[in-house]
Amino acid sequence: MKQRIYGLENEYGLIFSPNGRIYLPMEKVLGYIFEGLIPNSWPSNAFLVNGARFYQDTGCHPEYSTPECDNIVDLVVHDKAGERLLEACLPAAEERLREEGLSGEIYIFKNNTDSLGNTYGCHENFLMRRDVDFWKVTEQLIPFFVTRQIFSGAGKVLKVSGKPQYFISQRAQHIHEKTSSSTTSSRSIINTRDEPHSDAERYRRLHIIVGDSNMSEFATYLKVGTATLVLSMIEEGYAVHGMELEDSVKAIREVSRDPTLKKKVRLDDGRQMTAIEIQRVYLSRARDYLAQEAHDPVLDDVCSKWETVLQQLEDDPMQLTHQIDWVTKKHLIQSYVDKRNCGWDDPRVLLLDLQYHDVKRTRGLYYLMESRGLVDRVVEEEAVQRAMSTPPQTTRAKVRGDFIRFARAKNRSYTVDWTYLKLNGYWEETILCMDPFSAVNRRVEELISQVSGGRFYR
Repeated sequence: MKQRIYGLENEYGLIFSPNGRIYLPMEKVLGYIFEGLIPNSWPSNAFLVNGARFYQDTGCHPEYSTPECDNIVDLVVHDKAGERLLEACLPAAEERLREEGLSGEIYIFKNNTDSLGNTYGCHENFLMRRDVDFWKVTEQLIPFFVTRQIFSGAGKVLKVSGKPQYFISQRAQHIHEKTSSSTTSSRSIINTRDEPHSDAERYRRLHIIVGDSNMSEFATYLKVGTATLVLSMIEEGYAVHGMELEDSVKAIREVSRDPTLKKKVRLDDGRQMTAIEIQRVYLSRARDYLAQEAHDPVLDDVCSKWETVLQQLEDDPMQLTHQIDWVTKKHLIQSYVDKRNCGWDDPRVLLLDLQYHDVKRTRGLYYLMESRGLVDRVVEEEAVQRAMSTPPQTTRAKVRGDFIRFARAKNRSYTVDWTYLKLNGYWEETILCMDPFSAVNRRVEELISQVSGGRFYR
């Protein structure tokens, strides 16, 4: 596909730390956060003026789904905008709790596991061609996704046999299948639910649920960019044969448990390769693909950065403390351990692990490093701030976001989903918006014009 739609879904961790011995259901905390996003209501599922969706997911986790984006940079921007929106809700939510005599602090973490061993995900969505054999594509993609964690993992300290061990990925230990239709009971690398949110005869949605949530903009850019590049080349017939793993679930866990990146995993044909070696096979094929295709500056940049990162990971992963989350966090914790002359079993190490993911910029350790210029940014903060209230201008999200803004300004009830919208009490018609690439919908424009002109008033 020359054009593609992207989306990210991030489930966030939520903690309320009370001043005193108070029990407070997380549903109530989450409700006050929703209040900050959707004034005068307390929904558990809502679309926002920037075209994104915010809702309560399983386990009382706030989940932010980006609006449809048609380029990777926009996706990074809107992923960060989700963090900023949640951060912006904290003061008002804490004030509402204080009004009820429940003083304390709310913490929101962009991570994937809690202290009880539960996991919540970061799901990646790619629109793909329907006429391409889905199962052949997934077969070729799985070794790529198993090993991609070496630059997309968020890092995690876990105890193994009572001793702390550093893992590359937070999600890897919770993956049980190569493919599955479930996102909770039997988590897989690739989810097979066929919900394209578009013309089902032309497209389907590739739903990847194996990845970690990233604080690093660079990691998000490379994570999605390399996946896009690999998917595109496979769609266009640049196959990657002979890379099937003997046991993909075992391999993803083995790679995660080895931050030295020296561990070799076994392939179906008996060969053994490191994650870096496997990634280089895909990189080489991607170069072949780009050499024959029309120039794409973003994919060219992704390919260049991919090659550089793999080389740095091979030479010394700690060269990437400013770009790759698991390396950044490992460096941060090791510096603390060295300074305090303590071990990785110190209870404060687990606290540092968690605080790295705090979305509040005056408190989160990742943002402390960012404020000191110690991590790289990919996008401008001005663009992130704008994306909090402005949808992408080149996709269906613009139609949705503009419609929601109009309906709220008119104080009108409305119904919205990814593929349709309706102004309640006016047209009985539900307006379908099936083309995710279209930023214009004539029927929606007509409705807005007629309501603005005083017609259909009830």
